[in-house]
Amino acid sequence: MANVTVIGAQWGDEGKGKIVDWLASRADVVVRFQGGHNAGHTLVIDGKTYKLSLLPSGIVSGTLSVIGNGVVLDPWALRDEVAKVEGQGVSITDENLAVADNCPLILPLHRDLDGLRETAAGKGKIGTTGRGIGPAYEDKVGRRAIRVCDLAHLDTLEPQLDRLCAHHDALRAGFGQPPVDRAALLEELREIAPFVLKFAQPVWKRLKKVRRAGAKILFEGAQGVLLDVDHGTYPFVTSSNTVSGTAASGSGLGPNSTGYVLGIVKAYTTRVGSGPFPTELEDEVGQRLGERGHEFGTVTGRKRRVGWFDAVLVRQSCAISGVTGIALTKIDVLDGLEKVAICTGYRLNGKVYDYLPSHAADQAACEPIYEEMPGWTESTAGARSYADLPAAAIKYIQRIQELIECPVALVSTSPERDDTILMRDPFVD
Repeated sequence: MANVTVIGAQWGDEGKGKIVDWLASRADVVVRFQGGHNAGHTLVIDGKTYKLSLLPSGIVSGTLSVIGNGVVLDPWALRDEVAKVEGQGVSITDENLAVADNCPLILPLHRDLDGLRETAAGKGKIGTTGRGIGPAYEDKVGRRAIRVCDLAHLDTLEPQLDRLCAHHDALRAGFGQPPVDRAALLEELREIAPFVLKFAQPVWKRLKKVRRAGAKILFEGAQGVLLDVDHGTYPFVTSSNTVSGTAASGSGLGPNSTGYVLGIVKAYTTRVGSGPFPTELEDEVGQRLGERGHEFGTVTGRKRRVGWFDAVLVRQSCAISGVTGIALTKIDVLDGLEKVAICTGYRLNGKVYDYLPSHAADQAACEPIYEEMPGWTESTAGARSYADLPAAAIKYIQRIQELIECPVALVSTSPERDDTILMRDPFVD
């Protein structure tokens, strides 16, 4: 298999950025296929940290990087991120960055609506990043979105603005806000258009060409399967499909192009914001894992909730997303613990479940069933071969494989790119 699709198999924040960057050095193209600048991918290369939200992780290594049509694009955020990364010495041109010309745009009115809704929701808050992602996807589905290609035809945009503003003006009135300032919006779009259009193209065509030439394509997902709008812990989810199948529709290549599906999985569990979390730890162990793992959101800065590894959820994610193998990250954060625990099932209303029920109330009521294992005192940090790992850490990894019914392909032992143990090569297996 020449191509690899990388997805998060938990609630996001699994360390996808580092793994994608590591794989990108062996790929010819990296493609983002869903989400927006609510993603947070951190790369550490030779001690230098890069924090990306919209740009595909391959951009730092100079790999052709593509923002696919499944992404909702904030053009101002893109410009800011390009400037930031260029300030760190990375060259970004239309040779190494391509943006799908049919990408829907995130506009200021989307950010406004996101904030107004969350403020008004009270206890019903979902915990969005407030960046307009959800409202932009709503307008895409509602067939009133402004897309990248429209930036080249702003003089004929009035009919689309009529549809867009008819919807948003009514919503804004309900929140006691004035109508959309159409003139100001058009002026902002005219100002940003030249920057975006220099990267815009029919990326499906370019991807088809490089694929026929035998290029290795790496599809980069954002968030995680448990935040998928269909399969996640609804309503505490993101607004896009985060499963591997979206790589096909969100890039313009067919489903036979996605290749090896690599699920990124943290050696414990975290989530940001509201929603059920069966294995959450609110004790000293949870505090320790959070501090050692630097568990703060890359995008929001919010403190992540921390818990033991949940094999039930990861097994479910792997099945839903057709995961071929997993990359296990942050194993070093567990160093020094006397015992480690893995959730193997849930107890709900006197019954044992081997999956997470769909209803939010049932999810919140699930009690984890744990299997305890000995921890290890030796350090795993920086290990680059399986033989360098402590015996107890190896047993922990082996047990995870058994419980999730999926092999471990990679083990990450630090944020550094090269501190990675390769057990199965996704580009070959």
